[in-house]
Amino acid sequence: MTSTSALTLDLTEELVQAAATSKAWPFEEARKLVKRYAKSGMPKEVLFETGYGPSGLPHIGTFGEVARTSMVRTAFRALTNDEVPTRLLCFSDDMDGFRKVPTNVPQQDMLAQYLELPLTRVPDPFGTHEGFAQHNNARLCAFLDQFGFDYEFASSTDYYTSGRFDETLLRMLEVYDKIMGIILPTLGAERQATYSPFLPVCPRTGKVLQVPMIERNASKGTVVYIDPETNEKVEVPVTGGAVKCQWKADWAMRWAALDVAYEMSGKDLIDSVKLSTKICRALGKPQPESLSYELFLDEKGAKISKSKGNGLTIEEWLTYASPESLSLYMFQKPKTAKKLYFDVIPKAVDEYFTFLSKVEGEEIDKKLVNPTWHIHSGVPPKADMPISFALLLNLVSAANAHDKDVLWGFISRYAPGANAQSHPKLDELAGYAIRYFDDFVKPKKQFHLADEKQSAALADLAVRLKAFGESNDAEALQTEVFSAGKAHEFENLRDWFKTIYQVLLGQDQGPRFGSFIALYGVENTVALIEKGLSGALKADHDAEHGVAQV
Repeated sequence: MTSTSALTLDLTEELVQAAATSKAWPFEEARKLVKRYAKSGMPKEVLFETGYGPSGLPHIGTFGEVARTSMVRTAFRALTNDEVPTRLLCFSDDMDGFRKVPTNVPQQDMLAQYLELPLTRVPDPFGTHEGFAQHNNARLCAFLDQFGFDYEFASSTDYYTSGRFDETLLRMLEVYDKIMGIILPTLGAERQATYSPFLPVCPRTGKVLQVPMIERNASKGTVVYIDPETNEKVEVPVTGGAVKCQWKADWAMRWAALDVAYEMSGKDLIDSVKLSTKICRALGKPQPESLSYELFLDEKGAKISKSKGNGLTIEEWLTYASPESLSLYMFQKPKTAKKLYFDVIPKAVDEYFTFLSKVEGEEIDKKLVNPTWHIHSGVPPKADMPISFALLLNLVSAANAHDKDVLWGFISRYAPGANAQSHPKLDELAGYAIRYFDDFVKPKKQFHLADEKQSAALADLAVRLKAFGESNDAEALQTEVFSAGKAHEFENLRDWFKTIYQVLLGQDQGPRFGSFIALYGVENTVALIEKGLSGALKADHDAEHGVAQV
């Protein structure tokens, strides 16, 4: 699918000049490519690639690689004034052998019967596609299409069987000894005895075999191995999909065959990048420019794995927030390890809209380090988000809202003229807020009973608000909240706000309370305070969740 924004990058002379010195990491990466071609001149096309292993369901790390590579591609286009054609190829290694059954898919016993077959020949446990790899490939493409990435999908099975790799595979056969000399020193003695860069696809069983080659015939373009079950010699060509390369050799072969200019990868693959680089050179081609990014961790600090299914899935993030917020999370500090779990979502949502609100009016140098410039391929949309996600979450809580219509009753009063049609992004946000609150905020709520000092301050705030009258002047309302806290001698006003959040919202942190009052309404807030002081909020919550009363 082609992204409209990717095709309409607005390049001015000022922007191109600013891009040359921008400190945003995508520009730093793109300058590597400019330097790469400084002597030889720009090629007819610059190919960016991302790799995907469809042995498990796509996870957010997969999306992150596509998003980040797209950002580098946009930066390269800006640096070169968009004078060099570029492509982004999302390559699925779907001819790889099925090594183990993922723990997060159905029909485990059925899948176990198909180990060692190419992933495209393993049945789909979900029953929606021809094979397991085809299902996972479709899941990946559906999300990339939903976001609007400008990319081309490539299947390893298609490229091998169509002959697209034949020339490079024959070259690999010619330099077989060089490649073995690169790989073998990195392996243990047992693995050295069986290693070959070529994995024959058994004509008898269809399995991808990890067996040594006993003969190599470069003139014929064939290799010979011993069938491990029949003990017979089998000769197969290295072309036409009769073999599949071991993955490090496969990576290098792909770089060489396709003239890949840029491909990033996780920090855990640094050693593999070094080996594949040497193999690529042995094949007579330069390795791509690259970035080694840090890995995402789950809530417990463990590496996210698509086979284990820990961490967040693409679908889970999109249940509670927009793709743009996910892209922001990918943009920020790619060389720093970050935990990726549900609690990070609200902050990412609000930070995205904060950056978006600033980008239009920024000077060009600041614009180019603004994440939304990169998220939207240089053409960020207009910002119009009058209410934060955090504020909406607390509105859902206070209003006990279960549908967007209830929220819009408050929103339209706070932001006159706003409605679901005029503010579709805000309408989306309202839906996200309800789902996120129900699944993650509500179960963790713990309402407190106010002590004597806290009760007096909250009662005073209620009196002040009654005298204040209905208003959505958030700053003036915030001043009243501060005044009540100071009047009751809260030495640290953070303790005062913590009291408000714990007694009225059942949490330790919350929104700027003046903004909350403006959104929820003065009269409703006074009623909320009175319920909190009477203990009704805690009693109702405890009763709903089966908490015994003391």
